[in-house]
Amino acid sequence: MGLTREHELHKRRLGRNVGLGVVLGAFAALVFALTVAKLHEGGMIEGFDHQPPTGSVSQ
Repeated sequence: MGLTREHELHKRRLGRNVGLGVVLGAFAALVFALTVAKLHEGGMIEGFDHQPPTGSVSQ
């Protein structure tokens, strides 16, 4: 028996691994696209909670 003989389990596992890789790659692409779209729309990275407070401050 040679060492290169594959079992049927290895073929199924390879198919699952390729499928999972495609799903993870698509998720990473989606997050990247949403980030680019958000930066393109807003023009700045900071949100509204990073702006200095307006009005009088009582101490």
